[in-house]
Amino acid sequence: MTRAWLPPTLLAAYAIAFGWRALGGGLLVFDDHPGQLYRVVHAITVGLAPWRFDPGWWAGYAELQYYPPGFAWLGALLHHAAGGALSTATVYQALLWLAWVLPGATTYVLLRRLLGDPWLALPGALVALTLSAGCRSGVEEGLRWGLVGARLGWGALFLLALVLLRWAEGAPRPPLGAAGLVAAVTLLHPAHTSTAVAVVLLAAAWRAPCRRRLVEGLALVALGLGLAGVWLLPLLAHLDMALPLAWQDRSLPVLGWRVLSQPVLPVLALLSLIAWRSSTPGRESRGRWLLAMAPLTIALVLIDALVAEPLGAAWLPADRLVDGLHWALVLGGALGVAALAARLTRPRVVVPLALAACVPLAWGPYEPGLSLWPWAGQWPKEPEVTRGLRLDALWPALEAVPPGRILFVRSGVSLDWRPEWWRPHTHLTALTPIRTGRAIIGGTFTHPSPVAGLIYTGSAAKRPLTLLAEQRDGRTLFGVPLAALDAESFDRRAARLGISTVVAVDEDAGVAPFLDSNPALRRSSRIGYFNIFVFRDSREAPTPIGPQRWRVSVPPGTSGWAGLAIAYSPLWVARAGGARIPTRRDALGLLEVMAPTETSAVELEHRPGAIEWAGAAVSLLSLAALGLESLRRARA
Repeated sequence: MTRAWLPPTLLAAYAIAFGWRALGGGLLVFDDHPGQLYRVVHAITVGLAPWRFDPGWWAGYAELQYYPPGFAWLGALLHHAAGGALSTATVYQALLWLAWVLPGATTYVLLRRLLGDPWLALPGALVALTLSAGCRSGVEEGLRWGLVGARLGWGALFLLALVLLRWAEGAPRPPLGAAGLVAAVTLLHPAHTSTAVAVVLLAAAWRAPCRRRLVEGLALVALGLGLAGVWLLPLLAHLDMALPLAWQDRSLPVLGWRVLSQPVLPVLALLSLIAWRSSTPGRESRGRWLLAMAPLTIALVLIDALVAEPLGAAWLPADRLVDGLHWALVLGGALGVAALAARLTRPRVVVPLALAACVPLAWGPYEPGLSLWPWAGQWPKEPEVTRGLRLDALWPALEAVPPGRILFVRSGVSLDWRPEWWRPHTHLTALTPIRTGRAIIGGTFTHPSPVAGLIYTGSAAKRPLTLLAEQRDGRTLFGVPLAALDAESFDRRAARLGISTVVAVDEDAGVAPFLDSNPALRRSSRIGYFNIFVFRDSREAPTPIGPQRWRVSVPPGTSGWAGLAIAYSPLWVARAGGARIPTRRDALGLLEVMAPTETSAVELEHRPGAIEWAGAAVSLLSLAALGLESLRRARA
């Protein structure tokens, strides 16, 4: 076929031009990106094991146990593969490039295989590359906002369909690579796991003999989930340590409006229907099994919204599962374009028309339908933001404050002066532990730890977080309006959390009596519009004494249960004088130990338990089974 190289070259040139403008020029720090970088640094410095405890945020937390670790693991593996020669910022930018291009590249290869024409594969690949339209894995939210793990997992779904293609068309043996991709999707973002499982089982059931193939499909799914067992099993066992993030309205009318209000999505749905109803023989019919994914993903959303969430399963809210519908509509729309082209004497005439249609379909009511170009000012980089907010002066000042944790009254910093909570902002303060070596509370994106729940709502109890941290900024702290929070209550909580320093912006410092009228605090300095307040009495921070080991002191004369200024974890082992002492969780989500009688020093070790080792064993057994089956096939 003449000039078969031209369509992928055009797609690659566009992707490079977009990426150079959006991702070049420094570290992207819009919205959640600083926090995602922090987790990559965690995987590099603290370790890959998901249960490793990180004291830097929220009085300490096993960051990669209660958040999908796949993205951070990729960053750590890239860093170690380069022998440590790549900085963490370079590693992170490389991952952003991968997240940007993966959906478009995998979709192009898949459609090229399905349709047999490189030009007909181009419109669908462009839509997969640029789709936003309320999709959490799209360009706007997945790449610009910082939900990069979700976008990578979404891109891996297209690769999964590609790997399953021959089997769905009747090949006798299921592809073992599908199990690895199910694991990868789960580790990158479990919201996509249901879509991954559905596409595997659909590929199995599409051809006869259905029963045998379904068993093989279930075996692939089991192997994939088993490979992810090192993270998945401990997560399920300790799920009460992660508060569900359920801030989006997930009612069916709202979910339906989110889809129907974006013009590009109804158009893709119409094209999917055209592809389904088309009886034209030819290669475009090869993907008919993928067209069944749209109704399947709708069914998954309905089950989640109408059954799972009313029963209390709020960890995977229905609005996150809608990404699977976006995925299915992209493929259905591409097949619909091919079905229309098959009716013409010159099929490729459809291609420029489809590409031109992307321009008006880029419009959206609350975010772009297609993000066709990164406009100036929408992708802020660290040097300009750090300079503009004077963080280059704030961080040295915070290094010098007395021992103890630093409380940021707000989760982030606004990048313009509009009053709406959703205005452009950055959580660049989340990097304070990296830039200063000081532990923080607050200053990060909405976090699932019980201590974060305490700061947001006043309670560390297990219940969904129905508001984003940004929606609470400048309004409440410990669930109390800033103007109503009295100094005594604030001081009591701050002492229990080991807070020695408070950072508040001008807007908050002027309305918060617990800061301005608090005799226990003194204003240390003002840098830019950051105000630094320091407690007059001293606070002791946990002292590291080895890998995953800390020493803390219990006030002399304490009897019974003694509270420590470190977050509770079911994996804590506490010792005093060489003897193990009991531990428990208090109402604030912090650790309590039975006070020793002969010493005030308590040594804490965060070590994996039986369920962690069981998860690791499941992953190793699954990997061994996969290797043995690969070896058997190679010998056969």
